[in-house]
Amino acid sequence: MPHIALVTLVVRDYDEALSFYTGALGFELVEDTDRGDGSRWVVVRPRGTGSTGLLLARAADEAQAASVGAQTGGRVGFFLHTEDFAGDHARMTAAGVRFTEEPRHEAYGTVAVFEDLYGNRWDLLQPA
Repeated sequence: MPHIALVTLVVRDYDEALSFYTGALGFELVEDTDRGDGSRWVVVRPRGTGSTGLLLARAADEAQAASVGAQTGGRVGFFLHTEDFAGDHARMTAAGVRFTEEPRHEAYGTVAVFEDLYGNRWDLLQPA
């Protein structure tokens, strides 16, 4: 097994999630297929990587809706690597992405935590 292909992220609405991930984060839309039952198969991933994608899955019931934005219990659950921290940080900030801290330099690289539109916590990280 060479890699994890998809990670499901439960969202409130397909289109608002697509707007955030493709607009503010600059991800590419890989697939958006109507499943015929009111749901869609929506996959995004960092542009040009061919790496692990996010399956954006609209909450199907109250229990799933309650998990939107809290799928990792408030911990950073997603790690977005970059080769241009300063450029990506500036672009994301200009696009309205909310960073919860100033960038910091650690032994493992330059990092700052941001939240997606639902409050899920991510690291923007340029490895050392």
